[in-house]
Amino acid sequence: MKRQIAADLLSIGAVFLRPEEPFTWASGIKSPIYCDNRLILTEPPVRNRVEQVMKEVITTTWPECELIMGTATAGIAHAAIAAHLMGLPMGYVRSGAKDHGRGNRIEGRLLPGQKTVLVEDLISTGGSVINAAKALREAGAEILGVVSIFTYGMAEGGDSLARAGLQYVSLTDFDVLVEIAAELGYIKSEDVKRLIAFRDNPTDESWMKGRIK
Repeated sequence: MKRQIAADLLSIGAVFLRPEEPFTWASGIKSPIYCDNRLILTEPPVRNRVEQVMKEVITTTWPECELIMGTATAGIAHAAIAAHLMGLPMGYVRSGAKDHGRGNRIEGRLLPGQKTVLVEDLISTGGSVINAAKALREAGAEILGVVSIFTYGMAEGGDSLARAGLQYVSLTDFDVLVEIAAELGYIKSEDVKRLIAFRDNPTDESWMKGRIK
């Protein structure tokens, strides 16, 4: 599953690797990877596979799931499609409460104690999905876990999710994607070690010059 999804993301440019010309994140970190999982929505064959796999992951890992919630904004469409395939209700969590109308942060009906799975497109530090889970818990939801399409697999994200008591499953991850990228010729084989070094410590830019510690 992880290898197929990784190959799909690479093939449509949803995940783009550029170790020789790093991207700059908002934090200022130089990154060899750029991820835009919104592109999945414009590619029906890949979209269908991603949503079917997401459905299988949720039904296998959390068979008692009663509600799917997406994180705004990138997780909303994927949550909606997965919920449709599963015949479950769906809603989403805003990054903050609206400043007009009813001031909702959670959109959709949430019943007290409802067993809920959160859908996120991408996990890096885990901050956004942890905040969404907190809002849902405060509103009475029982959070079973989180499913994401892709994760960087950084220690910070995994540790943060564990501290928040959130089990998570990702359809694919950074290590698998880098392996597939090398096999398919998206990157050079010698780049694999550099990219893993970035994943291990994003703030250490020695990977950019091949100086792997």
